[in-house]
Amino acid sequence: MNTMTLWHISVWEFAALAAAAMLVGFSKTAVSGANTVSLAIFAAVLPARASTGVLLPILIVGDILAVLTYRRHAHWPTLWRLFPAVAGGVVVGTVFLMWADDQIVRMSIGAILLLMAGVTVWRRRKATAEEEPEEVTSRAGRIKARSYGVLGGFTTMVANAGGPVMSMYLLSAGFRKLGFLGTSAFFFLIVNVSKVPFSVGLGLIDGRSLLLDAALAAFVVPGAVIGKLAVDRINQRLFERLVIAATVVGGAQLLLR
Repeated sequence: MNTMTLWHISVWEFAALAAAAMLVGFSKTAVSGANTVSLAIFAAVLPARASTGVLLPILIVGDILAVLTYRRHAHWPTLWRLFPAVAGGVVVGTVFLMWADDQIVRMSIGAILLLMAGVTVWRRRKATAEEEPEEVTSRAGRIKARSYGVLGGFTTMVANAGGPVMSMYLLSAGFRKLGFLGTSAFFFLIVNVSKVPFSVGLGLIDGRSLLLDAALAAFVVPGAVIGKLAVDRINQRLFERLVIAATVVGGAQLLLR
């Protein structure tokens, strides 16, 4: 990673990164998937590959705040079914990063996000969500969990863009608002922390990138507080629509950038 570029950002570029860090906090406690906009901002200000290394610790700060906020609402049976598939997706994503250029990465993830959003909208029109995500215990539910897990692990490794994929899975599995946020909070804290050694090995995280993270981390907190206040005022239907809309926007901007 050309870390010297991290020392040559302007005041306006730092302000853009700070706003993106606030949006990370908001997305972790309110509308999961909205941080795809943060991904785009980081990639616009910093070199594309370097941006993923700088963004990862910021996401982990947001994950910690989300876990502290929604820890009582996590659905652990779903998490245990997802983790093995996600681990496989992270490995595949690491190998993919070794040879794929930025354009291939962006287009691949953008296409996946738009496909997942379309599938979720179609499924939500066919069936009403259950109060509890019981379908993960069925054979079809296990297959779906593994498929989304691999995609989530892949996209989170190559571009920190696993949020929208997992958002689509949790919505399609019938999670209500607080269960959705609690489950995704633990999921991404564990997954993002597990990605750190891979990112260090690829040269995406080093001392200089961590110094920039230290300056940006404080901006995650007010975003998380605003998100917690906002989510209490968002009903279930609006919540689902915002998550899907954020996913579509994120996928489109990756394809069109």
